[in-house]
Amino acid sequence: MISNKQTTRICLWSGPRNISTALMYSFAQRSDTHVFDEPLYAHYLSKSDARHYHPGAEEVIATMENDGEKVVQDLILGASDAPVLFFKQMTHHLIDLDWGFMAQTVNVILTRDPFEMLPSYAKQVQQPTLYDVGYAMHLELLHYLQKLGQTPSILDSKQTLLNPRAVLSQLCEQIGIPFDEVMLRWPAGARPEDGSWQKYWYDAVHRSTGFQPYRPKEGDFPEGLRPLLTQCQPYYEKLAALAIQA
Repeated sequence: MISNKQTTRICLWSGPRNISTALMYSFAQRSDTHVFDEPLYAHYLSKSDARHYHPGAEEVIATMENDGEKVVQDLILGASDAPVLFFKQMTHHLIDLDWGFMAQTVNVILTRDPFEMLPSYAKQVQQPTLYDVGYAMHLELLHYLQKLGQTPSILDSKQTLLNPRAVLSQLCEQIGIPFDEVMLRWPAGARPEDGSWQKYWYDAVHRSTGFQPYRPKEGDFPEGLRPLLTQCQPYYEKLAALAIQA
């Protein structure tokens, strides 16, 4: 149960190697918003084989709440004085968990072209699977939310980077909060909300002071990732067709 009904609770459901951390930094600039970095990560690691191959997994498990239901009740739906709460989430973290809490949250789905995402992810996680990268679960989540009567906003990283102001303005309108220009810039460096995994994944966002201009990936696509790309592409295309445009 939401203790403070005036609080807007935004869950950004992303996959890995996207602009989810940049969006967390963006929302963190708002004076009305508190942000949280992947609060269900330890729950996911403690219940999946990812514990054995995600960098820094044991530290995450040791320092965060492992019980996803407690995270939902105590944090995501817990009491808050902040007008807006922003939870950066990963769709593939939604395992062995009752999804019903999403009836009480504002849900946004963030996707990225797997042609650009997969080579980046494979630098940290060898031989990734469809389950690791979340595309199928994104579509499953979309259908679930639609059955709840929701029309979740969908972001595509390319469109967001092409025109951050236009896309974020539309997003804020859709989720019922005013757009604020401060969302477009932030100080370089880490944030106190960053998870312990920042040292493996956040180098680029720590160097940034805002959304970076979109640049297509250069170089040859790794042949070993072609089968996974073929699996991911249909899911991505369905989401991209619904995404907010620049």
